[in-house]
Amino acid sequence: MSRSLRPYRSLVTEQRKHHRVPLSFAVTCIPREGEAFEGSVKDISLGGMFVECDRQVTFASSVTLVLSGVSTRELRLPAVVRWSDRHGFGVQFGLLGAYATHAILELVKKSTS
Repeated sequence: MSRSLRPYRSLVTEQRKHHRVPLSFAVTCIPREGEAFEGSVKDISLGGMFVECDRQVTFASSVTLVLSGVSTRELRLPAVVRWSDRHGFGVQFGLLGAYATHAILELVKKSTS
């Protein structure tokens, strides 16, 4: 009996609940352990973002992302690293307050209009 060939499927299943939009601005990354470093946000959604940097960040590590100049006040976003490669890392945001949630929604809205 011959087996039918299945089309190639990625081993990683897309699990994002929110569509990410492309953006570009600086971010300061503060790992729970270690020294702060700079990166560049390349996309964002209400659920998370991709940070481009040359630093390897450990999967599942906690990080605080500090965004300045994108809102009327500094945003400090708690996050968990969900994937990492040599170009940067993707995070899922932790519990966000009302101000941070509103500021992210405004960023997303501005970049899609």
